[in-house]
Amino acid sequence: MELDTTPISGLDELDRHLDDLVQDPTLPLNAKLFDDVELQLTETNIPPIIPRFLPRLTIILKQYTGDPTILASLAIKLLGPVSFTQILSLASEESLIQALDSPAPAANLLAMTVLHKAAASPGDAALLSAMAPLVASFIRRWLAAPQVEVGQKGGKVLGDLLDVDCELPPPPPGAAGGLDTSTEIVLRKSPGQGKMWRRVFADRGIYALLVALCAGRHADTSNDEHQQSLAQGRVLRVLPRLAALNLQAVSRSEFPASTSVRKTNGHASSQPISSPRQGEGLLQFAALRMVDKNDMLMHLSLVDFFEAFVTLMRVTEHSSYKVDTVRAILAQATADDAVLKEALLTLPERIIQDEADDVRRWLREVMPGEAIRVALR
Repeated sequence: MELDTTPISGLDELDRHLDDLVQDPTLPLNAKLFDDVELQLTETNIPPIIPRFLPRLTIILKQYTGDPTILASLAIKLLGPVSFTQILSLASEESLIQALDSPAPAANLLAMTVLHKAAASPGDAALLSAMAPLVASFIRRWLAAPQVEVGQKGGKVLGDLLDVDCELPPPPPGAAGGLDTSTEIVLRKSPGQGKMWRRVFADRGIYALLVALCAGRHADTSNDEHQQSLAQGRVLRVLPRLAALNLQAVSRSEFPASTSVRKTNGHASSQPISSPRQGEGLLQFAALRMVDKNDMLMHLSLVDFFEAFVTLMRVTEHSSYKVDTVRAILAQATADDAVLKEALLTLPERIIQDEADDVRRWLREVMPGEAIRVALR
């Protein structure tokens, strides 16, 4: 790729402005100057100016107390061609944690953009996994941020990191054909090291943090039912992909099985809660015990989760463990949920015709008691 040598107007002015901000981070930002420069940046003209601007932007962001949106936007643009390890030479683990803990969504998104860089290779993902406090801060911000865009970015970052880090070999090309890009489940070209999986699912502190946020047992969600619902919805959206990547990792746990603290309008819910079984993982917790079905919107989110889960599990490698696990979860989930059962039984009618018969066969396998109804539809 040839570098673009077309002059970028405003660079000298931005140089001086950044110098002033390094000396006094309380100065007002020249928003128009930042915007004018950023609009001129392309893949081909960014590399030469990275060392010129990114180090000072990093310094300013660490001490800036105002809205960092303008600073973060330019930093994200400049980070495009920079690797995770290169960024770590500019921004420490502590500064990334600071950005994740910031109430400003722009700072959160900037930090998550940096973490997303670690999904470029198994080695980078393994490097990130060694930074336990940073991973914990990321999990907390992903689930506790009130902003939709931060939650969406966090789910994408976590999914891609765990994809690249997955120790299982990727399926052959075309094995997951028919899936659109929004449900793409495999990015890796070779097996990863599994260190990020172990950090998230086998680190007692981080796994407990994840569950506590969803269960309303963490300070960020215990007195905020809306935020608890957001956290639950974010986990439900990413879990089908994680289950497709490594079913055993999300369906087994060495930690005591978890049940949720149910609340409806600030009061404990009267909804019966099925008892967790020892050894169950995040998948069973989220699918069977996390959601209060009296909450209509969360119930709809749960139905969406099951449709995505069933659809994705169909195209993964066949095994008796997969069939038994999916069958057991569906049996428990649909036993007292007619809405969910009907949604799954009518799923073949709501997908493209080329896949309908395959989905019917898969449903007959994992919902054997409903085989006749599925066959007649």
